[in-house]
Amino acid sequence: MKIILFGATGMVGQGVLRECLLDAEIESVLAVGRTATGVAHEKLREIVRADLFHYADVEDQLRGYDACFFCLGVSSAGMTEVNYRHLTYDLTLAAAETLAKVNPGMTFIYISGMGTDSTEHGRVMWARVKGATENALLRLPLAAYMFRPGAIQPMHGEKSKTRMYRVMYAAMGFAIPVLLRLFPNSVTTTERIGRAMIEVAKHGAAKKLLETRDINELARGARTS
Repeated sequence: MKIILFGATGMVGQGVLRECLLDAEIESVLAVGRTATGVAHEKLREIVRADLFHYADVEDQLRGYDACFFCLGVSSAGMTEVNYRHLTYDLTLAAAETLAKVNPGMTFIYISGMGTDSTEHGRVMWARVKGATENALLRLPLAAYMFRPGAIQPMHGEKSKTRMYRVMYAAMGFAIPVLLRLFPNSVTTTERIGRAMIEVAKHGAAKKLLETRDINELARGARTS
């Protein structure tokens, strides 16, 4: 199996990359992003580019892949809806539409978020934009799945690129393992997300919108399959 990974330098993407490189059934990973991962591995190849809105010049390098794990994302804090939509909806669809063209029917897994608004008309800005992004992805000729994790525990030293999140995890990181036990339907880990993504890429899933509980169940199933 060959995987394309967007956002491999973010907290979730770091965890997903680790799981991909550990999985014996994944023969290669292509990481696409604005910065290099800094990871050296025989399975890993990278495309580092400033422009993540246009891919005509690298279409040939994106052909022949089985699945895409899209872990790119930005915080909506302090952003207007126009700017947030550009960096969320427009950026995601630019990649997905290209992949649908060069690898029609490939599995595409998008990291969304708990509380995403599928109606696109709710009061919360980020949830509307994420909902619109999910809906657009589901209309493409891809086997698309939406992951909606809640709180996420970094498991193997992964760090967020967003300062606000780094501070939050430093302050509350000790509590997340406790929350994971107390609220298993609201908390997951970077490791579980990675394993669940791989499981869906290999075998699909019963539904398209996967909440935290679904992610955790898929990860547990992957360990025993």
